[in-house]
Amino acid sequence: MGLPVSIREVVEAMDLPNTEWHSYLNADTGEIVTVTDEDQQLVEADEGPEELPEQQRVHEALESDRFLELPGSFEIHEWSIMEAFGSSLEDARLRGEVLDALRGRGAFRMFRSTVRRLGIENDWYRYRESAFERIAREWLEANGVPYR
Repeated sequence: MGLPVSIREVVEAMDLPNTEWHSYLNADTGEIVTVTDEDQQLVEADEGPEELPEQQRVHEALESDRFLELPGSFEIHEWSIMEAFGSSLEDARLRGEVLDALRGRGAFRMFRSTVRRLGIENDWYRYRESAFERIAREWLEANGVPYR
């Protein structure tokens, strides 16, 4: 494998705003390519030799064995991270409210609203960041990719 990759960059690439997007890491160079659904459509349309450099990178990320797909929403399972955060709260009232927010429809929205209302939003984001770093570290180690 190549140079150590930045765990910070891996975490940022894993934290995608759309579940249809995917990020890929070139383990030799440390390059990360994020493929949007629009990028995917352009590559599938196969624009031929006149592809733009960005399309060429996307095509390579999708087709080359040198690129590894980073953990996506299925592997990250953010709902479980939110539940673990709620369970980790020492204050029984806060713990109960946060865990209750995860029940039923609109759990993600209710959770965000609840942690904001309870004044623990910064705690949540630190916890979430730590969970993403742990997932990234485990993935990098499992794939034999050195990181810093």
